[in-house]
Amino acid sequence: MSTVEFDKRKYSTDSEYMIQNFKEKKNLEKWQKLLCQSVNVFACFVDCDGTPLTALSGNPDEAARLMKAIDQEQLQNMLTRVCESTLEDQAIEETGYSNLRMAVITARAFGRPVLNWVIFGVLSDDFEEEENDRPGLLGFESMITARAFNRVIDAVSEFSRDLVSSAAHTLNAEAESRRSQYSAKALEANLKRTEALAEIIQLLENDDAIEKLMLRILRTVGSFLDLSTAALCRRTKQRDEIDILSHWCNQKEVWGLEADAAQKKPFFIKDDDKAFILSDSSGLKKEEREELETFGIHALVVIPIMILGKVDMYGVFTEKREDRIWQKEEIKFLADAMKILQSILTRRIQKNSLAGSYACLETILDNVGGAVYVRDFETGNSLFTNRNMRGIFGEELKNGNINKLLEKTIVAEKGIGELFLEDPGKWFEVYYTKMCWVDGRNVMLVALYDETEKKVYQKKLEQQAHTDFLTGLSNRMCCERDLARYVDEAGKKKKKGALLYLDLDDFKHINDGLGHQYGDVLLKAIAHNFQRIKGIENTCYRMGGDEFVIIVAPEHYQELNRIIQEIKDIFMKPWFLKDSDYYCTMSMGVVEFPDNGEVVHELIKKADIAMYESKKAGKNRVSNYTLEIGSLSGRRLDMEKNMREATAKGNQEFEIFFQPIMDIRGEKPKCTGAEALIRWNSTELGFISPAEFIPLAEYLGLINPIGNHILREACKICSYWNQNGYPDYKVNVNLSVIQLLQSDIVEIVESAIHDSGISPCNLTLEVTESLAINDIDRMKGILGRIKELGVRIALDDFGTGYSSLNHIRELPLDVIKVDQSFIRNLEMDVYAKSFVRMIAELAQVIGVNLCVEGVETEGQFYIVSKMNVGLIQGYYFDKPLKREDFEKKYAPDLPKNQKGTKKK
Repeated sequence: MSTVEFDKRKYSTDSEYMIQNFKEKKNLEKWQKLLCQSVNVFACFVDCDGTPLTALSGNPDEAARLMKAIDQEQLQNMLTRVCESTLEDQAIEETGYSNLRMAVITARAFGRPVLNWVIFGVLSDDFEEEENDRPGLLGFESMITARAFNRVIDAVSEFSRDLVSSAAHTLNAEAESRRSQYSAKALEANLKRTEALAEIIQLLENDDAIEKLMLRILRTVGSFLDLSTAALCRRTKQRDEIDILSHWCNQKEVWGLEADAAQKKPFFIKDDDKAFILSDSSGLKKEEREELETFGIHALVVIPIMILGKVDMYGVFTEKREDRIWQKEEIKFLADAMKILQSILTRRIQKNSLAGSYACLETILDNVGGAVYVRDFETGNSLFTNRNMRGIFGEELKNGNINKLLEKTIVAEKGIGELFLEDPGKWFEVYYTKMCWVDGRNVMLVALYDETEKKVYQKKLEQQAHTDFLTGLSNRMCCERDLARYVDEAGKKKKKGALLYLDLDDFKHINDGLGHQYGDVLLKAIAHNFQRIKGIENTCYRMGGDEFVIIVAPEHYQELNRIIQEIKDIFMKPWFLKDSDYYCTMSMGVVEFPDNGEVVHELIKKADIAMYESKKAGKNRVSNYTLEIGSLSGRRLDMEKNMREATAKGNQEFEIFFQPIMDIRGEKPKCTGAEALIRWNSTELGFISPAEFIPLAEYLGLINPIGNHILREACKICSYWNQNGYPDYKVNVNLSVIQLLQSDIVEIVESAIHDSGISPCNLTLEVTESLAINDIDRMKGILGRIKELGVRIALDDFGTGYSSLNHIRELPLDVIKVDQSFIRNLEMDVYAKSFVRMIAELAQVIGVNLCVEGVETEGQFYIVSKMNVGLIQGYYFDKPLKREDFEKKYAPDLPKNQKGTKKK
């Protein structure tokens, strides 16, 4: 991988920080090794510049061979394309070898790629030497099928997005913490700097000896900046020598020059009026480094001091303990302190003239940066304003409102404050201190520094921390904060508000079927539509995934019904995705406050419970929270806990009951097999109705492991029947919408057939009519691939969906099952009779079997038997039975002592 390099790009500080964070945690190599060991691929990580973060994992000898086989230019192009794309986050390409695939995956944060995988797969099923003009890589033990390699890439892509998203959230939290700590430290440093400068300013009118004042200034400066030494020196008439006028040392530090004798001028005393700043000696000449070493100096600052227009002396400030990177604020403080000293010296030269001192002070304060305002402490009269103060606060100074404006910011205990001016839209940090003015009066000195840029940046960061990056809606944190405020408002004003909890129905199918990019498009479109509803424009929140919360504030509560209806109307229309229309419905739970509680987390939980009731009742509906629903929530939690435990322990608590399917086309009805129906006999909760636990399993995402378990077990049992005297018995297994849309559903069915030894023609998979018709093109593809395995397909619940005759002809069906709702009133309902008769004739024309469900009475059986109906299922013959009861009645010739399952 050393030859793979990206063009240099600029990345944000946060992105670079995340990359470094991943390197230091040393998890990358662990993840890639685990991946390579698990699925027989070769992988490594590269950073945003293409530099390898880890070595290529896999069998070492094979990895070395693989590196020689890679076309580096092709890989370079893939990396560049994926990293620069705004839509594509993965790419898979063929190579110069027929059985070698190469993939690049990137995960983004803050709009930039921060984590890149490079994955290679040597295929076990794509190389035929005599039919392909490209050679194949031979002798590899680590191989994978093409289909499995594609699934691995999708899984790694989703894992990487989640990993980087989690790291981005953690980084935001750490940045917020660092920002708070920095602000507190910055405020404290600014306050101390203002106090130190005020202490030096007070020396302007001090009549002590100049040597004494120099030492006080050096001591104040050196102590505040924690310097090693500080000194004032002047050139002698010889110009190549200097005199030390005053010096100060920190604790045990030594200046290193004699104070009372002329010294050779060091190289850092220059001939011009510019400051000389040195943080380390790396850029110096050899003789200059040696000179610094004789003084023991690691870093220094030299400030020239002008007297009457000429450089008269120098302030020399050193650090002898270690190298020191001088901060801009430190250099500015030193320059300001030397300007004050310059004013003191000028004042002495001008014979202690008050006017001269004041003029010098005005010059100093006009150039220190920030706005400065001085007022008499007793009368409040303005004594001095510098140029910045007059420019920014000219209007307030003119109309006499400046004191009133500043007093709003004063906090006597802290000496700091904050001020916002609406007209220019600027923020200022305010520092104030009491001091003695040049004429001896007690004054209040106020310094104001523009912090608008920092405030804007903080506001941007706060907005990012409280905003969902995909939809632009506020996030969970913001929702909880706002809900607390509205609940408090409703309680104080004795009003009501409402909380709406929405979850999209079967949103996972959009993501799995069309890709996550189209799922994101749908989420953004839904969020945009929410914000267009009057009354909730600013109270819509994305809680994560496909879940949203909407707060109906007390002032809009009377419009609750309208708002709910407009939300429902949004989902009545199709969404145009990937050149086609797709429907996506939602389930909603509604809870009112404060009637149903005042605690934020409890209200959200209750709205979630009500939403689940909508899911359980068939989805695409709205449920209001009630005490009755609340009392059932405990049972739901118990069911969820026990269901998770049951699936974790191998799904052994889920049993299969069998309802016989009877063939009535002969002289006497005979059993042709059974429909496998799932039942849950919980160890803790007892027997639970399918109508109660299946919606929960779908909601929790557990229907796949449970349904796949039932499919495997049903195939094993039917295979046992077939091999022990009942070769024509068939088993029908229901596939839920979620199961059928698994990306590897065909492989799952194929594996169940292979492991059980069942003949494919004895397995019938039932799919509901609404599922099959809703996405007809996709279903044709999936069902067609299953049909190629030899498996039979049945269309269940026919008559309840939206089928047309053309749709039925397009699907690869073997059986149509008429829904039992048409049989219930068959003896008296003329329409039901006509419908069943018509479907029977249709089935005969298109060559499929017809099965009528729900036959319970002799009258129903008689009517159906006179039509072209071949198969019947219902209580007239038998209810769903446990396996042993079914075998005892419908398979009595099975071996007496060997009932069980047999594997091929």
